[in-house]
Amino acid sequence: MTSQKRIAILGAGPGGYVAAIRAAQLGARVTVVEREALGGVCLNWGCIPSKALLAAIELGDKLKKASEMGLTGLGTIGYDPVKMVARKQTVVSTLRRGVATLLKSWNITHLEGRGELLDQRTLRVVAPDGTATSVSADIIILATGSSWPNLPQFPIDGRQIITSREALELSVVPASLLIIGGGVEGCEFASLYSGLGAHVTVVELLPRLLPTEDEEISALITRELKKRGVEICTGTSVATVERRAEFMTATLKDGATVTGQQILVSVGRGFNSRDIGLEAVGVQLGRRGEVLVDESLQTNVPGIYAIGDVTGKSMLAHVASAQGKVAAAHALGHQARINYEVIPAGIFTLPEVGRVGLTEAQARSACETQGGDPARDLKVGRFRYAASGKAQATGETTGLFKLIADGRTGMLLGAHIVGGHASDLIHEAALAMEAGIPASHVAAMIHAHPTLAEGLMEAAEDLDGDAIHVAKARA
Repeated sequence: MTSQKRIAILGAGPGGYVAAIRAAQLGARVTVVEREALGGVCLNWGCIPSKALLAAIELGDKLKKASEMGLTGLGTIGYDPVKMVARKQTVVSTLRRGVATLLKSWNITHLEGRGELLDQRTLRVVAPDGTATSVSADIIILATGSSWPNLPQFPIDGRQIITSREALELSVVPASLLIIGGGVEGCEFASLYSGLGAHVTVVELLPRLLPTEDEEISALITRELKKRGVEICTGTSVATVERRAEFMTATLKDGATVTGQQILVSVGRGFNSRDIGLEAVGVQLGRRGEVLVDESLQTNVPGIYAIGDVTGKSMLAHVASAQGKVAAAHALGHQARINYEVIPAGIFTLPEVGRVGLTEAQARSACETQGGDPARDLKVGRFRYAASGKAQATGETTGLFKLIADGRTGMLLGAHIVGGHASDLIHEAALAMEAGIPASHVAAMIHAHPTLAEGLMEAAEDLDGDAIHVAKARA
């Protein structure tokens, strides 16, 4: 019976602890094994701490506009990195205790230590003091996540060459920071450190920053980072690094040189699939080292599931959580699924980005592959923050709403927002896509005024050239 099943979960990040709670809700006896901290990288060294620090920069940006909004007596705005880190740690500790409380409330056993598979139904857990425990289970869920790479050309020492983990513990702001990688993490840290006054240089191998995002969004974020004084080098990579006492000099492939007191390596993550006993039980891995799973998150070994970053599906915390719910439900005889085509995501640059679905380039490519004509069969609607009453009132006028729709069916294919609260606003578009609601319904729904969400309505109207607050194009 479902109530008698024992489930053991290796890893207590956003995938593992959510899977544990869902399994307990469905009646299972659950044990969670975690070698570091509850909440995993996301809560302790990723999503949450970086947003806590960026919140200070965002507030500082607003205070710098205080005089033009009629505030007086604020004086010079500065940052205390020690206090920022202390507040960040308070946020992290509060949420981590919250996870522990949730696990306890559902009678979930939490074992601290390093776990590995002994066989298809047994985990061996070695505690920090060296004592070993065996955990038997009917179902095992792997939620081991991913980790920072240690590339030969950028040997991480935690001082001069660092990862995002060390970058979140800033007690002293470096005069200059060289960021290797202009993806999501690299651009977020460029926003953070440039806001704190460091001279930031970002080196990106591909032709533009945020290379997986829509080109218009990438261009807007690039422009805003440059306004913050960030130096951007795209279409090149670091050939050599020369270490000196106070700073390092990097020579790029194109011959240019850039310097930094520290180098932040932000070029992807590796799957935590090694040294956890997968070979012993025959769990299959992909060519990148990811654990291969089916649509229910089952591996090739009956009774063993995998979720989160280690599956290589989508390295986002909320995807790991969704996978955890699906895996737990399926393991206990319930039906559940994940729609990987509708995964909203946020990028916490300043301003921030929200997106879901296809970029315009991807939509055009898909249209052509299906024999269509993008000029006829795709529609793109836009609305700029500067035309929003709420944005003008609050002083958040930098930004863009962009929707991409199928010109034949009117269904949304993608949505991209850059600007204030973009990561929150994107979910209306995501819900429309998930529910199969045409863009015309988004346009027709009455939106409260004055709100930023009206921008999504206007962009939906603009798909057909009907936006009220967009000036008529000249003939």
